[in-house]
Amino acid sequence: MGCLARLGCLILLVVLGVCAWFTRGLWIPARLRPPPPIVNTWQPVTDAGAARTQDALEKLSQARGPVYQTLSAGDVASLAFSEASRRVGGSVDSVAARVEGDRMSMRARVATSGIKDKLGPLAGVLRDRETVQLTGTFHMLRPGVGEFEVERATVGEVILPRGMIPRLVREVGGRTRPEGLADNALPLPVPAYVSDIRIANGKVTLYKNVK
Repeated sequence: MGCLARLGCLILLVVLGVCAWFTRGLWIPARLRPPPPIVNTWQPVTDAGAARTQDALEKLSQARGPVYQTLSAGDVASLAFSEASRRVGGSVDSVAARVEGDRMSMRARVATSGIKDKLGPLAGVLRDRETVQLTGTFHMLRPGVGEFEVERATVGEVILPRGMIPRLVREVGGRTRPEGLADNALPLPVPAYVSDIRIANGKVTLYKNVK
C-alpha cells in the first residue's frame, strides 16, 4: 500500500504540474511571462510605408532631432526598391519585405522577359511572371551612398548560384552603379546624414551621423 500511495502521489503531482503549465497565463504576472516570439511576416511595400520612411528621415535631418529611427521591413523596403521600381516600371508588383534574424528579404512578382537572357539555361523553367526574392543586408559605403548586398536570390522555385546574382542585380538596379558598390549589391539612395543601417529583432534602424 505504501508503494501504491507514493505512486498515486507522484501521478497527482505530474497531473498538477501539467495543469499548472497549461494555465500559466492565468496565474503568472504579465511582467514575468516570456515575451511572445517575433513573427516575421511579409509586410507589403505601400505608399503609406514610403511616407513613414520619409517622415523618419526628416526627423533624423533635424539638428536637435533623434539620433536613430526604427522602421518596419516593409517601410524601409520602399526606400530600397525606389530606384529599382522606377527602372522596371509596371513589370513589378506585389512588393513585400520581412526581417529574418539579421538579414532582410524582399520579394516581388516580376515579368521575366527582361531577365531571362541573363539566367542562361535556368530561363527555360521560368514562367512569364515569377516571384523574385532577394535576401541580404545593408551597408553604408560613404555619406549618401548605401547598398543592399544580396547574399541569396531565388526566381520562382529556382535558387540562383551565387555567381549569377550579380547579373540579376545589374538588371534590376541598373548598369549605372556608384563607385565601390559590390557586384552583388543594389544601390541604396540615402541622405548624407544617415551613418548606418542595422537589422535586428524584426526591425530596421537608421542612425544619424552625429559628428
